[in-house]
Formats: sequence, C-alpha cells, structure tokens
Amino acid sequence: MAAHMKTDVCVIGAGAGGLSVAVAAAAFGVSVVLVEKGKMGGDCLNYGCVPSKALLAAARKAATVRDGGFGIAGAEPVVDYGKVREHVRETIAAIAPNDSIERMTALGITVIRGEAKFVDRRTLQVGTQTLRARRFVIATGSTPFVPSISGIFSVNFLTNETLLNLSYLPAHLLVIGGGPVGVEMAQAYRRLGSAVTLVDSGSILGREDPELSAVVRDRLKAEGIVLHEATSATGVEKVPGGVRLSCMAAAGAFTVEGSNLLVAAGRTPSLQSLDLRAAGVRTERGKVRKSAGYRTSNRRIYVVGDAAGGQQFTHAAGHHAEMVVRQILFRLPARVRDTIIPRVTFTDPELAHVGLGEEEAAKRYGQIRVLRWPFSDNDRAQAEGRTEGLIKVVARRDGTILGASIVGAEAGEMINMWSLALARGLKLRDMASFVSPYPTFSEIGKRAAMTYYQPLTRQPLIRRIVRLLARFG
Repeated sequence: MAAHMKTDVCVIGAGAGGLSVAVAAAAFGVSVVLVEKGKMGGDCLNYGCVPSKALLAAARKAATVRDGGFGIAGAEPVVDYGKVREHVRETIAAIAPNDSIERMTALGITVIRGEAKFVDRRTLQVGTQTLRARRFVIATGSTPFVPSISGIFSVNFLTNETLLNLSYLPAHLLVIGGGPVGVEMAQAYRRLGSAVTLVDSGSILGREDPELSAVVRDRLKAEGIVLHEATSATGVEKVPGGVRLSCMAAAGAFTVEGSNLLVAAGRTPSLQSLDLRAAGVRTERGKVRKSAGYRTSNRRIYVVGDAAGGQQFTHAAGHHAEMVVRQILFRLPARVRDTIIPRVTFTDPELAHVGLGEEEAAKRYGQIRVLRWPFSDNDRAQAEGRTEGLIKVVARRDGTILGASIVGAEAGEMINMWSLALARGLKLRDMASFVSPYPTFSEIGKRAAMTYYQPLTRQPLIRRIVRLLARFG
C-alpha cells in the first residue's frame, strides 16, 4: 500500500549541496526529508574530489622519491597500486560517516532511498511513497558527459566514476579531455608509472589564463605526458591489448594506441528521471532555468550544486545551499555570486583562480591594472626549490580587486585570501597592508599588491614633496 508523507523541506540528492541544505534546515527545527537513490555523499565523496586528491597525494609521493634533490639521491619508486587504491578507499571511509544515513537520522532528517519523480507541482514519488513538501530542493548532481565519437561504446572506456575500480595500473592511459579532471589524472597516473597521452580539442585548461596554464603545460610535458591539443578524437576501436584512438589535427589524421581510455570531457546535470515537466520546472538545453537565487520556474522548487548547471564544485554547491536556505527558512533575499567562487586545479604546480580574468575584466571595465609577482622572487619558494609560477591580480584603476589567478606551489591555499577580498569588496591597499609571516608563500600576494603603488614613486610631484619634507629633518 502506498505511503503518504508531508514535510517542510524535501531535498533530492545527498551530495554536497543537498546535505548542506538538509543539515542547515534540520538545525533550525523544520522537518526535512532527504531522498537519495545512490551513494550518500554523492560524486565528491565517492568518485570526485576525495578519491582524486587521495590519488594525487600518492602520486606526489612517487614524484618526490623519483626526483630527489637537496642532496638526496632520487630513485625510481616501487609502486604497489593495490596499496594506492587502499589509501584511496581508506580516505573515503574516514570521511563517509559525516555524510552517512546514521548521521542524518541523528540530526532529525528522514532519509528515503530510491529514485525520485515528480507527480505534479507539489508532489514527489519515490517507489510506493508519495511526498508533499512546502519546498523542494533539487540536488541530484551530475554525470560524466560522453562525447559523440564513433565507436566509443564499443570499448570499456573509463570515467572518473570507474577509473579507480581498476585493479591494475594502466600501462598506457589515453585521456580525452584537458580540463581539470583530465590533467589531474594524467599527471597522477604518469607519476605512478603509466605512459599517458592526452587529447583535447582546444587547449588544456582552456578556461584559465593562458599565461598561467602554460606553466602547467610545461610541467606535464617535462614529466613525459604526451599532449595533443587542438586535436579532435574522431574514433575509438578495440585492438589486442587495449584501444586505438583515431584523431584529427591541423597536420592531419593520426592514431594512438593505449591500454585504457579515460573520458574526461566534462559533466552534465542529472535531471532525466525527475520528470521536471510534471513539476512545472522549465529547462533549456538540458539545464534548469533559474533565478539569481537559484529558484526555478516553480516557486516551490530550488536547484543547487551540479544539477544547477553552473560551476561544478563542492564549495560552489555549499554556496548555493547557503543562499537557498536563507530564502527557504528566513524569506531573505539572496543571490548566488559566481565571481566569489574560486576554482583550483590540483596539478603540480596547482592553478587557482577567483573573480574575473584579465580579458573579461578589460571587456567589462576598460582600463584595468594587471599586477604580477613571480614565485622565483619569494624566499620560501627558493628554500623549497618550488620557484615555478606566478600570481596575477586584476584590479580597477582605483585599486578595487576584480580577480586573481595563481599558478605554483600551494596556489589552492593562497587563493583563499583573494576569495575573501572579493567577497568583502577589499582593495589592493588592504592586501598590501596586512603583515605576512616570513617566509611564507602568501608573501607573493602581498608583494603583487604593493606593486600597485610603484608608479607613485616615479611621479615628480610626489618626489618633490618627499624632498621638501626631508628638509625639515
């Protein structure tokens, strides 16, 4: 017999965004139902951020052993891939209790397992249960996008969701896609001992500032990764021992063979099973149409995280969740601010960005200031032999910070202060005035901000005033 439930808030999807909404709402005493058909924790915990960073940490250890330095001889590392996978699994297991059904239940959240489908604008069906809620939040995440390539489904290609299911280290990993996932996995597996070839139809890390992505490109090539940029993958076929990838570049067609194929061509919102039309939720080109506050065309339904079709990061989903909770619980106006959401590619060196890039800022504001400072002029970077990279700060002529990009060691940590600066509307004078402990990588940002004032030292009027004041002792 069908069961009928009523609740204040129903969250569909137990990934980062959905869990954030559910936990926050339950903390204020409203009734919350959380629906999830797959693994608790979503992509980030099970297939994305957590396992990939655990894998990258293992790969970094291998690179450290191989490279040596500082008077310590390098040696080819002995990689036990089974233990690498065990490290990844242990990392997931250590974090999983935070996202578990048991924890959600302890917080007063009702968890329903199953696939959700809207029956009408106010009703959701999960198996034999129907659910009516005052507000719904769609947080169903995303799935790997598989490009239309001849023969792609004739081979057992990998995605980020299946890559770590391999029980062996690939002899030669072919990667389609030069975005963050593609380049991170390319470098990780190269460092663990695989041969790696990466193909991208544009430039690797194409969203990033070309000046900074070039630093990552040079490192990948130096480590032996074969890059084919401005190259289209046109066909895939099985061959003895692996797969053959057919490609087309400006110089003509060519093929490359490998043991395994990783498709890292982006992700698409997971919305297909919800029947959004029945709910009165409008979509456009596979994405939910939404307001600045991430409210859909059905005023009772909001969307957060990857399902919203915007920036696909765990911390972006958290920001979406905060804005939606403000509206649902307190009726306060809120809008998602994409320009304060940072992004990091966790290659070595890392590449981080927040706000506007140089080109976009120039189009929007006309005259801008672009400030740089190299890692090679930082004492901590010199002491650790990690001198490749730079920071690039974009600001208006009055010193208002518009964006920052960093490529180099600890870039993902350093971008935090620039994210805060954008969120709080700080100016370059604020970033130049704080006291940075010595020696730290964060001094690089302060030094860049201080270059904003260099032109003042050359102005004749100011120099005359300084000389005049000097006469008074």
